[in-house]
Amino acid sequence: MKKANVTEFFERLAARIEAPTTELDYRNPFTLLVAVVLSAQATDKGVNKATKALFEEVETPAEMLALGEARLKDHIKTIGLYNMKAKNVIALSQALLEEHGGAVPNDRAALEALPGVGRKTANVVLNTVFGEPTIAVDTHIFRLANRSGLAPGKTPRAVEDGLNRVVPARFKQHAHHWLILHGRYVCKARTPDCPACVVRDLCRYKGKTA
Repeated sequence: MKKANVTEFFERLAARIEAPTTELDYRNPFTLLVAVVLSAQATDKGVNKATKALFEEVETPAEMLALGEARLKDHIKTIGLYNMKAKNVIALSQALLEEHGGAVPNDRAALEALPGVGRKTANVVLNTVFGEPTIAVDTHIFRLANRSGLAPGKTPRAVEDGLNRVVPARFKQHAHHWLILHGRYVCKARTPDCPACVVRDLCRYKGKTA
């Protein structure tokens, strides 16, 4: 996609939603971190349903450890891979207490060293909590970037690097959320809603729907 078209692409998305944010429910940096870890291969809606009662009881790493793995599983058993996710959440809570005084670190390497936290999760936390212009590539963004020609790539990291190269600096802070929302509600996987797409004429997808 040409540079001018990329700029226009984001100007149109920005015009629709001035300040987008995550659809995951959270109360503080720790609960956001937990929610993002739980969201792997799960929907935000499903995670929010499972964490509603959990976050009324738990808001800190110490409270999560006091809750324990078994009771945590009871809260999140409706989420896919809940056994492994519960184990990781307990382990990352322990690591936060032992290595970071119970605080979520504002550092990529430190975040990615936590159990169950990969690059995508670290990017979400760095962007949403700490205001860094990171772009977390999930399935929606991966599909949208390739389908539209915005930043084609064979892997999430390749797409992330491509987006970081082409997205104008003034849009990077919110680029992740604009793209994920557009991919979730408009540029959907099976049947993209091309007639409702504000960037339809800029998109290079050959299979546009009528």
